[in-house]
Amino acid sequence: MTTAQTSVDLDVQPSPLALLLLGREADPKSERGVECPGDLPSPSDPDLVARARAAKEKLGDKVFVLGHHYQRDEVIQFADVTGDSFKLARDAAAKPEAEYIVFCGVHFMAESADILTGDDQKVVLPDLAAGCSMADMATAEQVAECWDVLTEAGIAEQVVPVSYMNSSADIKAFTGKHGGTICTSSNAKKALEWAFEQGEKVLFLPDQHLGRNTAVRDMGMSLDDCVLYNPHKPNGGLTVEQLRDARMILWRGHCSVHGRFSVDSVNDVRERIPGVNVLVHPECRHEVVAAADYVGSTEYIIKALEAAPRGSKWAIGTELNLVRRLANRFAAEDKEIVFLDKTVCFCSTMNRIDLPHLVWALESLADGKLINQIQVDAETESFAKLALERMLALP
Repeated sequence: MTTAQTSVDLDVQPSPLALLLLGREADPKSERGVECPGDLPSPSDPDLVARARAAKEKLGDKVFVLGHHYQRDEVIQFADVTGDSFKLARDAAAKPEAEYIVFCGVHFMAESADILTGDDQKVVLPDLAAGCSMADMATAEQVAECWDVLTEAGIAEQVVPVSYMNSSADIKAFTGKHGGTICTSSNAKKALEWAFEQGEKVLFLPDQHLGRNTAVRDMGMSLDDCVLYNPHKPNGGLTVEQLRDARMILWRGHCSVHGRFSVDSVNDVRERIPGVNVLVHPECRHEVVAAADYVGSTEYIIKALEAAPRGSKWAIGTELNLVRRLANRFAAEDKEIVFLDKTVCFCSTMNRIDLPHLVWALESLADGKLINQIQVDAETESFAKLALERMLALP
């Protein structure tokens, strides 16, 4: 019996999860899997750049285009500002005259922009399927169940949730409701210091690596102070004793891009490029961070390369679009900048925002048609904003 015959005979049907991942089903609570309505321009259309420029010019001050550092160059060229997710959300909030905020990033970023901007401003995501695999690794239902586990273990009152900016509005709202704060990769240490002033333990969502690296590398904790909560196992795969003994309860989530880098990558690049400086993002695994020369956020990486001496050599462990853009930018200063891994690795969901989607979004808005609006409901927004405001109040 052939493979084809087997699938026909068994009448195999795609699972709901498979359809979601393929973008053939919609889930408003998910960062992914939402079809894009409307007719997109062809990627081969030679007039795409001119069309985007014309639509943006027609909209004038009514539109403000945000471009995350990991976006393609073809999209970044139309961004009014570039930056990391939180910087862009704040930039949008500082532009109250813009009726439309077009966010070239991913879903959770657009949610944050909607939370921080005025009620009369409309946030648009050019492709609704541009999500974040890390943000998807913690759902509101899973986190609520985790809190029940902590309650049954008798430690919930001692736990302060700290959620990474790379999380859904639902998770940010949970954090706000339970007395916690949000953090970025730049201020994670400050956020944890604040949290430990409020309670004895931290539930860190959803990126285990940023939580572990900050606790151990920046705050002097040991790996034994950290436990990993797996939402797919009963009680997170942990005993009551492990939960009671832990200081950091790390959610089992990670970035699919930064999680690819390994110590072998670091060793290999050191052999290939003598004198190279290895600079990685704190979303990388702990052993990679320990093997690197420098560790920091996206903004830190950019500033480090700006300040680097002429002729220096750098291997960067972060998303490839940014690394390639930095390599081109500093080539004239004789700075050698390479991607840490030999394997090409773009952020696949971030790359869904391409020029055809951006043109479609801008032309639709220029024609008076509001498409792909990202809206966070009032209750979720209220608690999520509370968590974000706690972060903004950090020293």
